[in-house]
Amino acid sequence: MTALDCDVLVIGGGIVGMSTAYAITRAAPGTRVTVLEKEAGPARHQTGRNSGVIHSGIYYRPGSLKARFAARGAAEMVKFCAEHGIPHEVTGKLIVATERSELPRLHGLVQRGRENGIPVRELGPAQIAEYEPWVRGLAAIHVGTTGVCDFGAVAARLARLAQDAGASVRYGARVRTIGRRPSAVAVRTADGTVLRARALVNCAGLHCDRVARLAGDDPGMRIVPFRGEYYELVPSRASLVNGLVYPVPDPAFPFLGVHLTRGIDGGVHIGPNAVPALAREGYAWHTVRPQELAGTLAYPGSWRIARRHWRYGAGELRRSLSKRAFTDAVRRLLPDVTADDLIAAPAGVRAQAVLPDGTLVDDFLISQSPRIVHVLNAPSPAATASLPIGREVARRVLETLGAGRVRGAR
Repeated sequence: MTALDCDVLVIGGGIVGMSTAYAITRAAPGTRVTVLEKEAGPARHQTGRNSGVIHSGIYYRPGSLKARFAARGAAEMVKFCAEHGIPHEVTGKLIVATERSELPRLHGLVQRGRENGIPVRELGPAQIAEYEPWVRGLAAIHVGTTGVCDFGAVAARLARLAQDAGASVRYGARVRTIGRRPSAVAVRTADGTVLRARALVNCAGLHCDRVARLAGDDPGMRIVPFRGEYYELVPSRASLVNGLVYPVPDPAFPFLGVHLTRGIDGGVHIGPNAVPALAREGYAWHTVRPQELAGTLAYPGSWRIARRHWRYGAGELRRSLSKRAFTDAVRRLLPDVTADDLIAAPAGVRAQAVLPDGTLVDDFLISQSPRIVHVLNAPSPAATASLPIGREVARRVLETLGAGRVRGAR
């Protein structure tokens, strides 16, 4: 039998991949883990390009992986950041209804939060002003367990902890081919290196469906990338926002709408909107990768999304192309803002799994095949939930190896 290079290969060095590697080393000390990341460092895509919010779990269907893992993960993330000196703050947040038509949905979130075990407080206009004097709304709920942190720093720390426990992290290692045998999985990287392992974990984020197909598995979905565009308040106007302020979300979409986020650096990010990206790593309109775009356009689910939600999409597109339209969306929450108060900030891309019928996958999606675990849908709140997600993925791959049970992370 050909010698194996390690026990588990993890493809993807974002926060979920690093959390998985860390969880494996804690659950089964001595298990040889290698992380393959195509970029020159960790957390270069979804993990490092978001608003840094530690989500409470209030939005998600009771009993779903998102609801369970986000609520648990929020507490664990705060504890992890505190133990490892990573900048963070538990700020709480407001979810604000600005129109009467939103009030039933706001009350529904109160009930959902309580079902998910999340403390919420209902507020009237005067109480909104106690938290956010410049925000206007008819009613709101306050969620005390929401916070902010530096998820890129968390991913880097998880990588270091995994390495200290014996794991190997290889940057600049783009996976080109995957081969499977009854007793092993083999991966060839772009530089020709071949690595063999007993099992493989696919945490490739924006490319997870492609990695699944490289392994010979049908993921049953496709990643359709959505770019989230942000502005930030000019420093002289940052005092308009004290913490986190969200609109009432549309339940038909996994996007939370344009919101206000005071980050750990004191700056205030505003966004994101959600528009189709023209490449999987398409952080600007001018970033176009024809082969990737053609794949998205050829996928039946993409057209079914467009037909079903064209009105919503048209509004998002308008806010992308018009700063004035974006400002108008912000002014629903923060009336004193003007277009001159907003400056462009770096965008992110959401790796959204879409089914062939056009359904946007609403929960985390983890699947298995012989010797492989695929993480196929892990957009926000995956960063918040990364520690419990990592343990769940580790549990599954270690069961495949017969290597024992996963202990809790600290």
